[in-house]
Amino acid sequence: MEQQAKICAQNGEGETHMVNLSSDTVTEPSKAMKEAMMSAPLGDDVFGEDPTVNALQEKVAELLGKEAALFVPTGTMGNLICVLNHCRTRGSEVLVGDLSHIHIWEQGGVSQLGGVHPRTLRNLPDGTFSLTELRQLVRGVDDHWPTTALVCVENTQNMVGGRVLPLAWLDELGVLCRELELPLHMDGARLFNAAAALGVPPSRIVKDCASVSICLSKGLGAPVGSVIVGSKDFIKNARRLRKALGGGMRQVGVLAAAGIYALDHVGPTLTRDHAYIQEVARAVVECKSEIIKCDPASAHTNILLLECDPEALPPSHLCERMDQVTDEEVAAIGERVVARILPITDTAVRMVVHCDITHEDIQSVINKLKYVIKEFDGKA
Repeated sequence: MEQQAKICAQNGEGETHMVNLSSDTVTEPSKAMKEAMMSAPLGDDVFGEDPTVNALQEKVAELLGKEAALFVPTGTMGNLICVLNHCRTRGSEVLVGDLSHIHIWEQGGVSQLGGVHPRTLRNLPDGTFSLTELRQLVRGVDDHWPTTALVCVENTQNMVGGRVLPLAWLDELGVLCRELELPLHMDGARLFNAAAALGVPPSRIVKDCASVSICLSKGLGAPVGSVIVGSKDFIKNARRLRKALGGGMRQVGVLAAAGIYALDHVGPTLTRDHAYIQEVARAVVECKSEIIKCDPASAHTNILLLECDPEALPPSHLCERMDQVTDEEVAAIGERVVARILPITDTAVRMVVHCDITHEDIQSVINKLKYVIKEFDGKA
């Protein structure tokens, strides 16, 4: 629907309430987190001498039930290190979901930098894939073929709306991977959101994984960093790979301290973010729009996908409208609200709640979104 909205001037017409739901990577360290960072004891982590990094690594390894851990700058590097560590022979093949972060959002680094061939399985709407298809895609011995060396999963699954992989399916996958003698890696960027949603320790979710990468700067709200876990031997070689990829940082305890704070203080609050997403989802459903829809049952964690009718409303147009304020809108909802959201596919917009979002923010976003939906439906 063509919108001819008059945009209010930013000066002299009231303060604008800005709410950024484009990602959970947009958070800023709280005062308490900054204080923890500033007071952290430091050392040279390349030499293994940063006590705060060591404390973070020990903490994450214990939380995930693994022998050892390694702090790395980013989740992309963490996943890359894990894949290269499992696939040490060029021409190895990794089996990975076609909607996974490793396959879509990491620039093909496993092949670009590691000579590893990705082979995709079709991700189902719940984020899983067919275990029958997995068995069928494992290569036999043939000089013409790459060698299947690794299976990867993502939890939560970003591209299907932050869905949590079912524990029963993960258990079946673990059994199959042992049968096939293939290691299993989990991109657990939002693993702690999955654990909060399931009400289980994260170690339960990853019990069959040979390696896991978790992100501190997504739902947990730290400014930088990820951690990978595995066996002592796996992490020993991962440290070498981190150095080769330029990820050896020196007095990096100042960042690790933020990760420790996030695990201790933000991690326990993640269910709040999930509840906020449900509030938004229910509000959208109540609008009964034929143009903008969502499924609250599929919003397991802190991510909500708004499905748009692309003929009537391309996702980018909805995002642009949520970034604007009109005179009529202010009169109707009583405040100036700008809500940043992200077009993620040709038919869907993503909204992500994080630790910087308040209940007041959510109510303001709901009021604006309901008004905008009615506007596009021609009911405003």
